[in-house]
Amino acid sequence: MKICVLGAGALGCAIGGVLTEAGHEVWLINRNAEQVDAMNSRGLILRDDGADRAVQVHAATTAQGVDMDTGTVDLVIVLVKSFHTRQAMEAATSLLGPDTAVLSLQNGLGHEGILAEIVGRERVLAGKTYVGGTQLAAGHVIVGTRGKDTHIGELDGRITGRVQRIADTFNRAGLDTTVSDNIMGTIWDKLLINVATGALTGITRLTYGQLYRQPELEACGVAAVAEAMAVAEASGIRLSITDPRDAWLKAGAGLPDEFKTSMLQSLEKGSVTEVDFVNGSVVRWGAKCGVPTPVNQTLVACIKGIELGLPGSSSH
Repeated sequence: MKICVLGAGALGCAIGGVLTEAGHEVWLINRNAEQVDAMNSRGLILRDDGADRAVQVHAATTAQGVDMDTGTVDLVIVLVKSFHTRQAMEAATSLLGPDTAVLSLQNGLGHEGILAEIVGRERVLAGKTYVGGTQLAAGHVIVGTRGKDTHIGELDGRITGRVQRIADTFNRAGLDTTVSDNIMGTIWDKLLINVATGALTGITRLTYGQLYRQPELEACGVAAVAEAMAVAEASGIRLSITDPRDAWLKAGAGLPDEFKTSMLQSLEKGSVTEVDFVNGSVVRWGAKCGVPTPVNQTLVACIKGIELGLPGSSSH
């Protein structure tokens, strides 16, 4: 399969690296020239269970840099930051052939609608992955794939041949993937995981090992999840997670103590976060259905305050 990872940061490199090792032609798109140069010159370095291995990958800073015989791909995996979705996809339409599927594995809610406006709803697949990736240096990432499942599906819940083929491709590469007939429920399940730890680690600057040793932080994370679950229930969303503490525990399961959430990694790089698409989504949906969300409102406010203090950043 010919695959392009649009937004090959830590997670995109983790997924793209293992798909490359499985024999697929994968292109990793990252706007950061240093990252791309490092991967093209010495390969992508994956750290797995404490050991490093190099994977020879294709990398480019733009979709126009993708060098394939056909010029198009079978699958675009979208992993750019939520607030870059429109700009990134509009710049990558040259990758689309007649049968190209576009799969969002991004955090939070709302990307599928943005993608559908650009490429057509019929191309768009939705998904959520619990795979982890942490950037160590340019072209060097920690891979967290063991015991981490991925769920993908058609927006209308149908089980189609194309979504099954993609799931089979992922599974053969060691990415434990299932096809969902309840993709909105799946998206909300993953949202609960991000709600549990993302903003908390951004505010405290703690790794998972530090975060999970502090009972007060667990209580805060679980409370944020409980609010999100109440919002989902009021909105008619069918969840598979029934206990808010399960989301807290699942967020850190199988990941090393040094693991950092994407929200924390963004702040450490001096970038704004995806909080508007995570905890902010809970607040907006809660306002629509009349469910109070004070914990999530507070977490959003704290992250916004930190973002205001970033060099060269006034707000989102």
